[in-house]
Amino acid sequence: MNKRKSNSKSNQSNKGGKKNLKQVKVDKQIKDPNAGMRLNKYIANSGVCSRRDADIYIQAGSVTVNGEVIIEMGHKVKLDDEVKFDGRRINPEPKEYFLLNKPKSVFTTGSYRNNNMTVLDMAARVTKAPVKPVGTLESSAMGLLLMTNDGTLAKKLSNMKSGISQIYDVELKKPLDHAHLQQIKDGVLIEGYKVYIEDVSYVDNKSKKNVGVELKSQRPKIIQKIFTKLGYEINKLDRVLYANLTKKDLPRGRMRPLTKQEIINLGML
Repeated sequence: MNKRKSNSKSNQSNKGGKKNLKQVKVDKQIKDPNAGMRLNKYIANSGVCSRRDADIYIQAGSVTVNGEVIIEMGHKVKLDDEVKFDGRRINPEPKEYFLLNKPKSVFTTGSYRNNNMTVLDMAARVTKAPVKPVGTLESSAMGLLLMTNDGTLAKKLSNMKSGISQIYDVELKKPLDHAHLQQIKDGVLIEGYKVYIEDVSYVDNKSKKNVGVELKSQRPKIIQKIFTKLGYEINKLDRVLYANLTKKDLPRGRMRPLTKQEIINLGML
């Protein structure tokens, strides 16, 4: 009897031990600088590119470890090794995700002429991570902009063939004619390509100057180009939704970290 009880306790102890070891294995590379990490994962964690693309760059000889060119994809490195990508040192930093409600006259592309404010300046006030904007939003436009140092996710969202759902609040200088509203719904030819809109409608049926536009196209300045093509000037352009992320409880000029669920949802797009 006693022997059986002893074995039972021993088995329970082993199960608990296996569970702990599994958790240790997951966290080992982060907590233990002496643990090896596959080179392609190291590069991906640095936000440079995806693991698959990292393999291509490794084979091409673009990566060095402690001054030596490494072309072996399965090569393991330590967190304190000097890893360089195209001559620039990289580090596998924790991935961070932020949503910014961009004000007007703030640049996304890093123009410092005349001391112009950029979204990178705004992000530096909140995090030390080298987060970058996913896509662009014109300096004259306002609204939601996703910022992250997760290069894999950024590339995925930027290259999605189906596009990312976006909703813009557009304020025009003159009322939008109903015929032009229908023309936008049917698709407008811009630079040789027809741009299709998911939906467009009047926000204010009286003045007809405020219009809501939902689209998935990620072509730069596409909203401006559509209305310019039809003979309209834009007073205000505000992106109020991006990939199911909204401006709720996010004042203009502020940014907040994404929740775990929001990050998961983006990864499932």
